[in-house]
Amino acid sequence: MWQELYESLKDRGFVVIAVALDSRPADPLPWIEAAKPTYPCLIDRDHRLADLYGMVNVPQAVWIDEAGRIVRPTESAGAYEGFRKMNRITREMPADVAKMNADARATYVAAIRDWVARGAQSEHAFDGAVARAHLPAITEDMARAHAVFRLGQYLIREGRADEGDRWLAEASSLHPESWAMWRQRAGVNEMGFASLPDFWERVDALGAKRYYARVDMKGMPG
Repeated sequence: MWQELYESLKDRGFVVIAVALDSRPADPLPWIEAAKPTYPCLIDRDHRLADLYGMVNVPQAVWIDEAGRIVRPTESAGAYEGFRKMNRITREMPADVAKMNADARATYVAAIRDWVARGAQSEHAFDGAVARAHLPAITEDMARAHAVFRLGQYLIREGRADEGDRWLAEASSLHPESWAMWRQRAGVNEMGFASLPDFWERVDALGAKRYYARVDMKGMPG
């Protein structure tokens, strides 16, 4: 999705900057190299980007214009809740759910294209006041969570893994809405994805609550 979008819009000044919020010893670099993206890809082991922009999950995105202004604060980037209705053995989805997922992705991509073409005149571009109103609220616990998360990462890099892991657990406890933090201690499959039983137990515990927050965008499925 992002490679195709970047290639089709780069001549108009559009740039994708992808950031992996990954702090595990197994470096995500081989997966990045295998994908062969032509846009910049970074690895943020201390989750500094998540701290700055209030990111709690992936994929999330921030739209920033050529003047450095945030046009759309952190939001789910074309992802949708449909995966929760997936058959966890066959990984198949009901046709209507698969269509809703595809529609969410297509709506988000079309909105980016409209913004690149029309700039501030795009219906998807927020003005300053609306953008500020959409900023995620940051609490004292969230701020402390990011601080102790970075402490945990430092200790792990210094060879004090058990101590560092305790601080990562504390960070996740302080900021339970952050799936990005929680994933750093979760079980992973052979592809490096946190999709083992501990992940699904946490998803199921959401009940009626959403995994991906609603995106305030015309045409986006509710």
